[in-house]
Amino acid sequence: MSSQSPLFRITAENRKSAVLTPSSLSCLSKTATVNLTRGCAHQCVYCYTRGYSSFPGEHTIAVYANTFEKMKAEWQRKRKIPDCVYFSPSSDIFQPIPEVLDMGYNILHWLLNNNVRIAILTKGVIPNRFFDLFAQFPEQIQFQHGLITLDNSILSMFEPGAASAETRISQMRRFIDLGITTRVRLDPILPGLTDDEESLESLCLELEQIGVREMAASVLFLRPVILASLKQNIHDNEIKQKLISRFENKESLAIHAGQSRVFALCCEERRQILDRVRTIAALHQIECHRCSCKNPDLDSSSCQIAGAWTNRGNTLFDLL
Repeated sequence: MSSQSPLFRITAENRKSAVLTPSSLSCLSKTATVNLTRGCAHQCVYCYTRGYSSFPGEHTIAVYANTFEKMKAEWQRKRKIPDCVYFSPSSDIFQPIPEVLDMGYNILHWLLNNNVRIAILTKGVIPNRFFDLFAQFPEQIQFQHGLITLDNSILSMFEPGAASAETRISQMRRFIDLGITTRVRLDPILPGLTDDEESLESLCLELEQIGVREMAASVLFLRPVILASLKQNIHDNEIKQKLISRFENKESLAIHAGQSRVFALCCEERRQILDRVRTIAALHQIECHRCSCKNPDLDSSSCQIAGAWTNRGNTLFDLL
């Protein structure tokens, strides 16, 4: 498979490494995770995976064509079966690519029918056939929808290939109507653009009205490659300067269990932003979790990216 679209180039490759692997994020360190691609069609300009050695480059997506078959083969060899599988630490399962959607559907169908619990974070458009599938397994699925603002002009700049705000809100409402646990991930908060009271109030009011009761939040951090991406891809100079100027007094912060360093707003500034989010969210009956993976100096609690499940046994799995 090799194809072209107006937005990106798609290639196919066979995955050599294991499919079901934990993430470097502490909240996913004991969870089986799956990526279907290298690179992501949503092309979020702030995405931390742009700094990975495996990043395929701008506007390029490499699809791991053998993922389903390789995953089933791994499954047969495991001494401990994963209790929960997370999609996806480095890409989105709901990218607007037919090959990815077909493979994602087959994998989810297989896992759910094998009594595996599924946690998904997405910013994509979810086709109806997935809702039909999920409706059969509401207690086995927990969703986080990434939504940083209701302002589509900002979304189109920072997440050009992702779903509109209206689509994400509509999808969340459908999940809640199906009885599926649904949270929002307000990550990243863009300093100077989406952290003001008016923006947060309108977002939380909308979430309250559709029945969302939990969110996780974190503030944008920078690496050199992310800063370069912002400079290259954000063409509104006023917005670009407004955001980047907030990092003039940045500090170095160790994240991902201390294995990686980023440039972040100072601790007190992040605390003020996240406290503002938490206060406004509480006024709308929404519990806000700070992402401790990205704010180890502020919190030690979980952002529940892999779901918050009642215990039904050992969630550890054999990595060999």
